[in-house]
Amino acid sequence: MSRFGAGQIKGGDRALQVLNTIRDAVILLDPDDVIRFANLEAEYFFLSSSTHLEGRTIADFVPFSSPLIALIRQVREHGSPINEYRVDLSSPRIGSERIVDIHVTPVSEEPGAMVIVFRERSMADKFDRQMTHRGAARSVTGLAAMLGHEIKNPLSGIRGAAQLLEASASDEDRALTQLIRAEADRIVSLVDRMEVFSDERPVERHAVNIHVVLDRVQQIARTGFAHDVRFSQDYDPSLPDVAGDQDQLIQVFLNLVKNAAEACASADRPQIRLRTAYRPGVHLSIPGANERVSLPLEFSVEDNGPGVPEDMQIHMFDPFITTKTNGSGLGLALVAKIVGDHGGVIECDSAPGRTVFRILMPAAPASMPRLSGEPAAAALANPEARS
Repeated sequence: MSRFGAGQIKGGDRALQVLNTIRDAVILLDPDDVIRFANLEAEYFFLSSSTHLEGRTIADFVPFSSPLIALIRQVREHGSPINEYRVDLSSPRIGSERIVDIHVTPVSEEPGAMVIVFRERSMADKFDRQMTHRGAARSVTGLAAMLGHEIKNPLSGIRGAAQLLEASASDEDRALTQLIRAEADRIVSLVDRMEVFSDERPVERHAVNIHVVLDRVQQIARTGFAHDVRFSQDYDPSLPDVAGDQDQLIQVFLNLVKNAAEACASADRPQIRLRTAYRPGVHLSIPGANERVSLPLEFSVEDNGPGVPEDMQIHMFDPFITTKTNGSGLGLALVAKIVGDHGGVIECDSAPGRTVFRILMPAAPASMPRLSGEPAAAALANPEARS
């Protein structure tokens, strides 16, 4: 018989308070698939009180053919957690259009028992928006190519003419010719940045140790734009290498860290936290691909700034969208393009005092070559390998 009694959760009343404040439905199943605990959100999700839920099997609330039953069986067989996104749990019992993310984690103290989290605000929706971001970034490609030919050449002539006029202009007119040159240079600089989007060459991938990338970005930031920011790291030292272009990955995280530094500059104690983690259960269906792509590597950049306005969050990776007074709105669009070219996705969660940019990417195959002189992630995890 299971050791779990009805509503018995380790940690007492404080643990119950914490679980009941979570905005995701959380249930605890014993080895016989009997619900032994359901938080407040689970009551709303299953349209039943906790006293009605606890003591009944999960099969009483979802059909036997439900994907949830298969996930529970899979976790029991393999003993490892699984995340599944955009799962349809619609049924006459709990209602129609119940598309959720499911996180199933085994309980180590009780073989066969598990905690299941249902998230109605689906991460899959963020992935769908990421596909839109990729398309929006690539939509700049044709515009960039056109601007390079139709604008840069005339601007060169305008700038040259202003420079010739400046030589014989009065002091008052010289200020105007200098303004013409400065504005021409600014437009050319903007066009140069846009031309990056027209680069459709395939990414030249190597096995890259992401911690080397993050350490280099941090070094650049500390000696420049983020010298007043406190950095902290939460790295998984055994993380596998990522398949990617090291220079492009440095560009991605340099943009994200620069944005984070600017965002938290107004905080009393500006802080940026860099995290890496391994999430083996994350898979994504890519349009045109026959299989779900595994994205087990998670990298995040977190700051303690004021956050991003809610109405801006869904447009953050679109070109020309920015909250900065003098920003061009191309930085995050370029980040989304590079991450997409690497087969990954990027998302943002923001609230006052905490903004997190999270990147999910595929791991490098064991046969993929590594850049010369770059240590592997396993070498950094093994102190003897570093000596």
